[in-house]
Amino acid sequence: MNDNQLLRYSRHILLPQVSYEGQDKLVNSHALIVGAGGLGSPVALYLAASGVGTLTICDFDVVDLTNLQRQIVHTTSSVGVNKAISAQQTLLGINPEVVVNAVCGKSTEDDFARLVSQADVIIDCSDNFATRYTLNRLCVKFKKPLVSGAAIGFEGQVTVYDMRSETSPCYHCLFPDNGEDTELRCANNGVFAPLVGMIGTTQAAEALKLLMGIGESLQGRLLLLDALSMEWRTIKLKKDSACSVCGI
Repeated sequence: MNDNQLLRYSRHILLPQVSYEGQDKLVNSHALIVGAGGLGSPVALYLAASGVGTLTICDFDVVDLTNLQRQIVHTTSSVGVNKAISAQQTLLGINPEVVVNAVCGKSTEDDFARLVSQADVIIDCSDNFATRYTLNRLCVKFKKPLVSGAAIGFEGQVTVYDMRSETSPCYHCLFPDNGEDTELRCANNGVFAPLVGMIGTTQAAEALKLLMGIGESLQGRLLLLDALSMEWRTIKLKKDSACSVCGI
């Protein structure tokens, strides 16, 4: 790290659990963020501010006025701009020390395979099962840690599937693919603005811990939030030995 980076990240370096060694790991890490919406916004902002050296952000959608109530990486002047490009511009304004790659097209499974294989951690901030299942399969294949989050209405959830561990469940263990797409999306349903921030910042924290190898991750635990009553609950997760994705 150069002198400017040492000053910028000094409050991290002062933490004994992080120190110079942990921050140096972040500076030399690569995170893949899939989705630059409500969840991807706080994830991208905190990973960039924290000094993760390379961020790759995937989103084929453009910023809409209805997004601005919660997607805080974008501004009013970004309306009509691709979300990955808009996020890239914001992040480089916050921290020019990081490299931000914007992937603007709709990614195929082959595209995602290349991106997953190059990253140290994958953060799923998408809003559809097809992308979630694809990322899960690829993280199992390449043995990559996957930080998964979801939020709708006043309820959110977050967990970690660390496929570097043979005991970790995968996304398919928890939500088996039955071929039906019955999910709720923010485009068609309401969402409490701070909720995506709370889930997204939790995803960011888990990603940073994984990259530095500190603390205890949410592997094997599903964290559920009801923001209306402000209650967090934890559900223990186990690997499904019969899972068609990770159990074979």
